[in-house]
Amino acid sequence: MEPSKRDWKLYREKVSGWQEHYMERLIEEYVAYLNSNEPASTKFWTMEKRMKQDKKTPGVCIELSKGNMIFALVRFLQDNVITFDDLNEFSDELRENVKLLKKRFG
Repeated sequence: MEPSKRDWKLYREKVSGWQEHYMERLIEEYVAYLNSNEPASTKFWTMEKRMKQDKKTPGVCIELSKGNMIFALVRFLQDNVITFDDLNEFSDELRENVKLLKKRFG
């Protein structure tokens, strides 16, 4: 499915805000963990591993591509970067296709 021009434009406008919000949540999780009673070395290596994994998620870093947009939206939903309500401004066709793909791929 090729996204409409309107959906593509809307996606490009929203993606940076979604990512910013997601990274804010990640930082809150990091701070909570860093304030835990774990030994400093455990915190350091756990955070190093966690940040290495987190920076590979679409909520942190994504290549903007019209052809991959629908798959990126599915990943955003799977990774809890966004909720389905965040897609309310998009076309019914796009939302339906995202819903079907999410159901198909979990």
